[in-house]
Amino acid sequence: MSVPRWADAPVDLLIGIDDTDNPTSRGTGWLAQQLLAELAARGFGSCAGATRHQLLKHPRIPYTSHNSSACLAWCAAPDVGPERLADVVGAFLEERSAPGSDPGLAVAAPGRLSADDRTYLGELGRRAKAEVLPVPLAHDVARDVGVHLSGHGGTEDGVLGALAAVGLHLSGADGFFLWMPGTRELPTSATYAELRDRVPIDAACDPHGAEPAPGDVLELGDWVRPVLLAGRAVLLLRPQADDGSWVVQPRYVVREH
Repeated sequence: MSVPRWADAPVDLLIGIDDTDNPTSRGTGWLAQQLLAELAARGFGSCAGATRHQLLKHPRIPYTSHNSSACLAWCAAPDVGPERLADVVGAFLEERSAPGSDPGLAVAAPGRLSADDRTYLGELGRRAKAEVLPVPLAHDVARDVGVHLSGHGGTEDGVLGALAAVGLHLSGADGFFLWMPGTRELPTSATYAELRDRVPIDAACDPHGAEPAPGDVLELGDWVRPVLLAGRAVLLLRPQADDGSWVVQPRYVVREH
């Protein structure tokens, strides 16, 4: 039997983080994976997936390398709400972020957001990909929709990217999964049926929407990162030959999402 699909995951909370690194440290994506492991070890629930979101690169925006932020889709334990999780993650960022960084944190409960709230947050995220935005705008938006937003070191400018990550994740159409259950334990090749038995993707297809047959072989390599499309986790492929085999799209294609 296949594992449950990403789109059906019981996500209670979204955790956005940004600006946790410095020029000599590992990036925010790496720290996001340390954070999800820490939260799970402490019994706070489990992570359905963590997405990376590319924001605008501009000389007026201080960033370390790529100006990307991360969002964790969290399936919370029964006694874990956004306030408690914000306290724990805030302390984690203060302890584990790199010296000289400007970490920001956003925690949202999707079930508490109206359709207009989601649209408002998604628009902020889209603007952060194309415009140089003032940091106070993030606080205004978070206050308007009732989302937790806090800084945890340095200038605290990471709040803008953290909230943008939540908004872009909520849009369901931006970024790729820097972490998803099972993707790091995959073999270098598998049939499509075997892949869906091991990881919770919703689909795999080529740029035209063609999907492999269950018995088709997928050459997975060592970097499997589904993208977030229409609220679904989709692994991007291209046909490799006329023999029913497929290969995952290269990193530069995935990173465009």
